[in-house]
Amino acid sequence: MLSTPSPPPGRTPGRPGPSPGPSIGPTLVPAVGAALAVLAAWSLLAWSGAVAPGLLPTPAETAAALVDGARSGLLASDLAASLSRAGQGFALGALVGGALGFATGYLPRLSAAVTPVVSFLRPIPAIALVPLATAWFGIGEGAKRLLIAYAVLLAVWLYVHDGVSRVPASHLRAARSLGAPLHRRFTEVLLPAAAPAVLAALRYGASVALLALVAAELGGADSGLAYRLQVDGQFLRVDRMFAGLLVLGLLGVAVDLVLAGIGRRFVHWGAS
Repeated sequence: MLSTPSPPPGRTPGRPGPSPGPSIGPTLVPAVGAALAVLAAWSLLAWSGAVAPGLLPTPAETAAALVDGARSGLLASDLAASLSRAGQGFALGALVGGALGFATGYLPRLSAAVTPVVSFLRPIPAIALVPLATAWFGIGEGAKRLLIAYAVLLAVWLYVHDGVSRVPASHLRAARSLGAPLHRRFTEVLLPAAAPAVLAALRYGASVALLALVAAELGGADSGLAYRLQVDGQFLRVDRMFAGLLVLGLLGVAVDLVLAGIGRRFVHWGAS
């Protein structure tokens, strides 16, 4: 008579074991292939003469400009200034936007009052407010951080509000009928259900922070990645401009990967 094999240690019969973590290989190979294809197309276009010489650097020339910036220390100082502005603006905008999103998503009357105001503000880009922010707050760091926070707040609010408002009301009513106080309904029902939307809000808000950073640094900055792009553009240093754009793009990818990794660790039921 055949005997039933015993489950492996740490496994309960009839219950699946923990799912393996995400594999890097299946996503890394297509990404590397796409990057190589872009580099090849870029090189062919630069060498073909289709674009006037000096207006489209080759990847090698861009890499050389990037190395020069790193050796001179300009890249490190500009990157530090931009990260400080974007990070502080993102933190402020995400905090206020997330709190407001939870409030409007949970309270219909508050949503009816706030949503029209936010819907009016959302189409106004941060770059359109640069002259006004400069007039009100000067050309100091405060104006730049507030511009970034403004853009992030609107983006984060939209995602969080939508995620919280989609939490089934029956779940909250069931928790209330079981005697759960408000703080437990928030931490054990509302927050876990809306966590995937919060993660998406943070990832989108981070990209918006970098977009707003460019607008903010065009308003009287003396350092930063976007400021350096403007200076290099005035002298037609296209190789340095491409290097700056490359750094901005890689920075955005790095921030998104970090937030996605945090999501897989703490919001594994909704992270991608």
